[in-house]
Amino acid sequence: MTQTNRRFLLAKRPVGAVRRDDFSFEQVPAEQPGEGQVLVHNLYLSLDPAMRGWMNEGKSYIPPVGLGQVMRALGVGEVVVSNHPDYKPGDHVSGALGVQDYFTGEPQGLHKIDPSLAPLPRYLSALGMTGMTAYFALLEVGQPKAGDTVVISGAAGAVGSIVGQIAKLKGCHVIGIAGGAEKCQYLKDELGFDGVIDYKDEDVLAGLKRECPKGVDVYFDNVGGEILDAVLTRINLKARIVICGAISQYNNKEAVKGPANYLSLLVNRARMEGFVVFDHAKDYGKAAQEIAGWLASGKVKSKEDVVEGLDTFPETLLKLFSGENFGKLVLKV
Repeated sequence: MTQTNRRFLLAKRPVGAVRRDDFSFEQVPAEQPGEGQVLVHNLYLSLDPAMRGWMNEGKSYIPPVGLGQVMRALGVGEVVVSNHPDYKPGDHVSGALGVQDYFTGEPQGLHKIDPSLAPLPRYLSALGMTGMTAYFALLEVGQPKAGDTVVISGAAGAVGSIVGQIAKLKGCHVIGIAGGAEKCQYLKDELGFDGVIDYKDEDVLAGLKRECPKGVDVYFDNVGGEILDAVLTRINLKARIVICGAISQYNNKEAVKGPANYLSLLVNRARMEGFVVFDHAKDYGKAAQEIAGWLASGKVKSKEDVVEGLDTFPETLLKLFSGENFGKLVLKV
């Protein structure tokens, strides 16, 4: 029996915020796998701020999604047909499966996962690219030391919440910047952050002066814009700024706003470095093993915000940019 494949194709390059009409939605028969290929039934899809950048034309760390192509997305699913010796029906896998019901293709880049060890959405959060990003960006680029003050923007989001917990494990004083009382309370009461700044309810610079009286040693930036500028005024000598994302700038219709206070890097002999998780692919296994141990022991907690319905994709994606999601945003297909 041929399965029906619902899928979202990129129809045009978005200008500003993503709209439903930037995609075309179609229902077609699922393509049957050829030699060396697999057919995967997608179960959960990861919705990430990076997806907005993948829609733009131009040079980046990964080629843009082509017009008329299935929208790129990481996901987890179950193999239903296999013509590849390393995979069999019933295997669960993670990888770039796309915003659709079924993925058909060679399994390059797919990884087997064990649904008995963790809920499937967790393989898109702490045990997936989210966890890998938090782990390597903080430890390899941020290089935190015990006693350092670490500030994280987007701290209640998927990556930020894991970053803060790892920083605490490394003996750091951790301050989270997030939007709304509920998220800020979660960071302190549930995740053990030492302090929080609610950017929706207070002046961020005033909050930094209160929570970081000795300055900032590591800043993990997920938002860019005005918050990045504010933190740059508080950095210490030899501070490390990790540029993981700039979600405040992704939907700009004008040019991206760069940091006005960048001379603070010169004065403090500080370092600002961009991060792309794919650079660390050879070490994913090591990181996953350590993160899994932290999860099992309760030293790290993972929160997933699961929304049901493939057909809701465009609107659900927008939750990332309005701050509506709480934890890792996952779409249940």
